[in-house]
Amino acid sequence: MAVNRVPVLKRCRSLGLESAVLGISKTSNRNLIRANRKVSEYGLQMREKQKAKFIYGVLEKPFRNYYKKADRMKGQTGENLMVMLEQRLDNVVFRLGYARTRREARQMVDHKAFLVNGKKVNIPSYSVKAGDVIELTEKARSSQHIKDILEVTGDRLVPAWLSADHENFKGTVSELPTRDQIDVPVDEMLIVELYSK
Repeated sequence: MAVNRVPVLKRCRSLGLESAVLGISKTSNRNLIRANRKVSEYGLQMREKQKAKFIYGVLEKPFRNYYKKADRMKGQTGENLMVMLEQRLDNVVFRLGYARTRREARQMVDHKAFLVNGKKVNIPSYSVKAGDVIELTEKARSSQHIKDILEVTGDRLVPAWLSADHENFKGTVSELPTRDQIDVPVDEMLIVELYSK
């Protein structure tokens, strides 16, 4: 499995992202000083694609597959793409507050810490549907690590399309998200323009 080993804060600086979007509370004191160069249209489109890939932790080939699938669906391609990325199991675990970052959520899903509708799922890219119930396994519930995470993420706002029950270590997908409910600072129309060339 390919692993992205780029330093997170450095990558955030280069893409112009706040580290809080990734769930990281650290901030960098360094300022990115670029030469007074104008970024081309292609450069802007590429940066938006890199932002989306970096935020959701998706590599190029799977990202392209998401785009192709979104293009075949009804509705606007860009919105479909963002909704599909938001439906990933590792992202839902992060949104419910069971992980501090999406990378941590991905690792926890890999380690079979979550059940989806009563079945163990260890595929981070698993796409959840409306009505799915995501809960921690019995072994994970008793872990001190999970309790520490819930202390940190307890005040994190859970999106309207999800409902979290931290007492019972459960979360439910009430409905599929709309683009308005996704608070990711990505202009998906630039991604569509990039791939439609």
